[in-house]
Amino acid sequence: MSIPYRIALVTGASAGIGEAFCRQLAPRCEKIIAVARRAGRLEALAAELAGETEVVPLAADLTTVEGVTRVLEALRQQGPVDTLVNNAGFSTFGPFAESDIDRELALLRLHLDASLELSHAALPFMREAGGGRIINLGSVGALINMPSTAVYGAAKAFLLQFSQSLQAEVAEDGIAVQCLCPGLTHTEIHGQPDMAGFDKSRLPETLWMQPAEVVAASLAALEQPGAPVVVVPGAVNREMLGGAVETLAASIQQQVF
Repeated sequence: MSIPYRIALVTGASAGIGEAFCRQLAPRCEKIIAVARRAGRLEALAAELAGETEVVPLAADLTTVEGVTRVLEALRQQGPVDTLVNNAGFSTFGPFAESDIDRELALLRLHLDASLELSHAALPFMREAGGGRIINLGSVGALINMPSTAVYGAAKAFLLQFSQSLQAEVAEDGIAVQCLCPGLTHTEIHGQPDMAGFDKSRLPETLWMQPAEVVAASLAALEQPGAPVVVVPGAVNREMLGGAVETLAASIQQQVF
């Protein structure tokens, strides 16, 4: 894109893909507003990256109205941002009929409500500046059936469709919208209580990527002429979505049934 990087806002910045975005955006940006629930981790990241960029740590829980409001205020006071990364998220695991409906609704608030509110707030500033970037974290789960993560997959499918439609609306404003759809990635999401019962060790290592690889693919895609909206990093994931789903599907079904 022609518009330079200057100020980014990254949610879920304390670990995994969000932290990797902060690290790879640091040499590009003057400032990164790093949002997550864990203040200590954000402050440590800010100290580590101080030689490359200013990191503004913002502890906020985006499943709550108060948390989203705090981030919206930071966006106005610390921005305007030219790069928004809607990365924060978690997944539940297990049959939907037996799930904790409050956690499923919190999942939707985080993945959908927060992403929509932050995007809606950032877009006018990007339009005024003549361009910008919005990266929504999707998943290969948006494109294939994922038993036992039904709500997570549906939320990612929403973000994929939203990203595609939004890009059509804002392309003339110089704004690039991306839905980054990684497959299995080594992050903390699989070790959370909501994912109890999911055994990473039963999935072949060849199916996994590192957060840094995922982020590098995302940022590289943004630099392509006519940057694609849907970005699936990793050859194994693209092959899977092209029809070779047997390995992943069989591995997951072994844990579900």
